[in-house]
Amino acid sequence: MRILYFSRDYTPHDHRFLAALAQTEHVVYYLRLENSGRALEDRPVPAGVTLVRWAGGQSPAKFRDGPRLLLGLKRVINDINPDLIHAGPVQRSAFLVALTGFQPLVTMSWGYDLLVDAARNRWWTWATRYTLKRSAAFVGDCDTIRDLATGYGMNAENIVTFPWGTDIDHFTPSEQESPLRQQLGWGADQFVVISTRSWAPIYGVEEVAHAFVKAAHQHPEMRLLMLGKGQLAPRIRRTFTRAQIIDRVHFPGHVTKAQLPEYYRAADLYVSASHSDGSSISLLEALACGTPVLLSDISGNREWVPTSPSPPGRGVRGEGGWLFREGDVDHLAASLHRAVRERAKLPEMGRRARLLAEQRANWEQNFPKLLDAYQIALEGEIS
Repeated sequence: MRILYFSRDYTPHDHRFLAALAQTEHVVYYLRLENSGRALEDRPVPAGVTLVRWAGGQSPAKFRDGPRLLLGLKRVINDINPDLIHAGPVQRSAFLVALTGFQPLVTMSWGYDLLVDAARNRWWTWATRYTLKRSAAFVGDCDTIRDLATGYGMNAENIVTFPWGTDIDHFTPSEQESPLRQQLGWGADQFVVISTRSWAPIYGVEEVAHAFVKAAHQHPEMRLLMLGKGQLAPRIRRTFTRAQIIDRVHFPGHVTKAQLPEYYRAADLYVSASHSDGSSISLLEALACGTPVLLSDISGNREWVPTSPSPPGRGVRGEGGWLFREGDVDHLAASLHRAVRERAKLPEMGRRARLLAEQRANWEQNFPKLLDAYQIALEGEIS
């Protein structure tokens, strides 16, 4: 089968999907909608995948580029004659394919396209409905995305849901003393929190910074590994500087996949204050490394840390972590305080986190479900 994989940009997620598809018996072509100008993935397109040169993929895609890109996409389809097109995000790559009238189209949500973009305005809502009603199959990473897709007109019978998962052989726990802690001069008595989300408003990293300041004043032993970069960098650094605790925060920037497990292993607790998420890959990496998690109470996170009754003002704890009220800095700070006080419980929570990752977040086990979506698309009819 000839598969045209059409994505917005070239990211680590694209590399992973393409690498897995390259190991199948299918002939795989890769089409890139735009180049944002930021190097999101350093590795080349996997061997066995043909990178298609076309009208797009060289610069950021603008609305005014639509007619030119649509014409270029029609030419690509005519030249390759694919048996199936796998495209996403919904309102970008998949929408362009829907406009060409090509079938069968497998639309893959990237989370933000349904969680945020679909409700931007009437035009985005219309593009979402138009695309999903013309999709022979749909792939999403959690039940939250599934429910949104059906709400926008996708046939529920043609939806395949699976977490994109992570490499649980690479992201593993370790019983050894952390070399990263030794390197930083942080001993076993320090309580280390890790944040790996990009420094953009949607990920709540400012809330993490403010909550850490509040909690760290109560607990001098607290330390923070704050990975990533982004537009909020000046404000985040200023928050720590004004609170006179910037010496308790380590800023490694973006780290490679090879280095990342060591950062999770060095931490007592992973924190994410994201305002919108499906099944976050960084969350799954933390779970796989046996790192307990503290997450904003949003629907995507509740699928990994289920809610349970809890006294007022207390964080909600699942088997592998806690939830706190989304956007509530005081509640996040109180939850960090609680995690420090209940530190003795964290090793058992870490073991449960790892077990959860093995059961539900194993990329090798989850990937074949994508091929199930392809089969649905090839056999089914849009209804």
